Amino acid sequence: MKTFVQKFGKFLSGMVMPNIGAFIAWGFITALFIADGWIPNENLASIQGPILTYLLPILIAAQGGKMVGGDRGRVMGAIAVMGCIVGSDYTMLMGAMAMGPFAGWIIKKFDKAMEGHMPAGFEMLINNFSVGIFGMLLAIVGYYIIGPVMGVLLSILTAGVQFLINAGLLPLVAIFIEPAKVLFLNNAINHGVFTSLGITQAAETGKSIIYMLEPNPGPGLGVLMAYWLFSKDKMTRDSAPGAIIIHFLGGIHEIYFPYVLMNPAVIIAPIVGNICAIFFYTITGCGLIGAASPGSIIAFVSMSPGPQIPLTLLGVVIAAGVSFVIASPIIKMSAAKNLEEAQAQTAAMKAESKGLTAAGGATAAVKDAAAVKKVVFACDAGMGSSAMGATKFRNRVKAMRPDLTVINTSVDNIPSDCDIAVVQVTLVERAKKSAPQAQMVTIGNFLADPALDALYTQLTSGDQPAAAPAGETAAPDAPASTSNKKIMIADGIKLNQTPGTKEEAIQAAGELMCKLGYVDASYVDAMQEREKLVTTYMGMGIAIPHGTTQAKGTVKKTGIVLFQYPEGVPFGDEKANLVFGIAGIGDEHLDLLAKICEVLEDEAVLEEMKTTNDVDWILKQLT
Repeated sequence: MKTFVQKFGKFLSGMVMPNIGAFIAWGFITALFIADGWIPNENLASIQGPILTYLLPILIAAQGGKMVGGDRGRVMGAIAVMGCIVGSDYTMLMGAMAMGPFAGWIIKKFDKAMEGHMPAGFEMLINNFSVGIFGMLLAIVGYYIIGPVMGVLLSILTAGVQFLINAGLLPLVAIFIEPAKVLFLNNAINHGVFTSLGITQAAETGKSIIYMLEPNPGPGLGVLMAYWLFSKDKMTRDSAPGAIIIHFLGGIHEIYFPYVLMNPAVIIAPIVGNICAIFFYTITGCGLIGAASPGSIIAFVSMSPGPQIPLTLLGVVIAAGVSFVIASPIIKMSAAKNLEEAQAQTAAMKAESKGLTAAGGATAAVKDAAAVKKVVFACDAGMGSSAMGATKFRNRVKAMRPDLTVINTSVDNIPSDCDIAVVQVTLVERAKKSAPQAQMVTIGNFLADPALDALYTQLTSGDQPAAAPAGETAAPDAPASTSNKKIMIADGIKLNQTPGTKEEAIQAAGELMCKLGYVDASYVDAMQEREKLVTTYMGMGIAIPHGTTQAKGTVKKTGIVLFQYPEGVPFGDEKANLVFGIAGIGDEHLDLLAKICEVLEDEAVLEEMKTTNDVDWILKQLT
């Protein structure tokens, strides 16, 4: 249940967080230019209404559609949410969070149904008309159903909040807010729920206390100060001042979560601290004009009406003071705790909530291995290392998991239906942006890495489907397009080479590909640049240097060359005996890479290939 809540919360947060800049712009326009703002300006204040009514819901719906259905889902989500906006008198942030993913799911299902059935020459017509027609239909559904339903839901929630305020019970929501924050639901709570409710209240009164419930930096500040002064562990004590700056000024509340997890009893401190602050804000009539994000003291104060800034600051002080007073004796009486262990626990929880793994190859447990349907190996260009890694892993798991699809792609084009993405450590951040929904498995190389062994064990252990579901087939071993003989020729194989540096080996491979007419001369420089990004050493004595994504336009035709170095060329701490230079157009080279992976399964053949003097024998093994 906790895992589902975390994933759901993260999905909601994933729709909002990329658009935080738009929320900030709207907040500043509101705070500055409305009648009660810092510098009232009726003309400029008129901007904030359309931003709130149209821009923010459209951005959220588009992001939600993209997360599920890619770029086509993005357009679908933006079209569909317009029906919700026009069909309700309420701001449709929650409607956007429902309609965007639903629209992405619809177009994703349509695209899947059309795979292999689209008439040649009609692709653009079908793709454009499908988005237009389905978008129109969903906009109508949004107008008559989703918008009104969300309006009713918002009115109920607003009435509930008003009841809590009138009954003096609003401070008690801190009992749920603070533990949920430590489970990394802070952004989902703030932007997925409270912002929508706050907008409704602010539209009536010009401000809303709802905006103050989650982002107040005071409760976390009190915890960090208590650890700074009273922790028995020197590392924890020394780390607290830096964490205070990041939390209080930077607004990154996640920084204090490990300190709470280190001693779970400490959670009482921020709960009571926030209860006291909310009670203070309730009796003094405080509120913010717009959403404060991130939860920095700077954002918190900037969204406060000018005359109420002293009260807003006092509420932060109260929260921090109460939290500090309660946390201090708990920390004093506790044995010294290891911050590194708590941070590791936090990283694991965050990985679980985000669907990610910690950097460095430590794979988070796959909670429901049978539910994993697509694994994507991603490298910079999606041409060489990821292709070999995907082929080898596909061959490895296909007997146990015929239902599992294993493909490769470039790190910037990971598909939206990817469940697990396998990437090298230096490419993780790019992979996260490309596929925020996917679990990341970080590795050192694509052929022989402990993280791949762990992933294999998790995906093939337990009860798994015995065969592919009806109507589906297992992923093929490799795409078949052109003959291997056309891609690798005898003139492209150089044996018994004298080892030098890896740069020299890459240069030699590139120059030979240029000589054979596979690439332009500029491709050689792109191969060197690619190696600087992340190593092309694959493991097992094999390297496959190739160009960057940007260099694909310099490839004239698909071709692969092989340089054999019996003594080995140093690629970092490893040595490559076989250096394959690759230039590929589309998927034409993948069948040969698949054949290379087959060779890897036979250790005797692989070792012979590293030392043989027979070019014809090598060609025979690879064709």
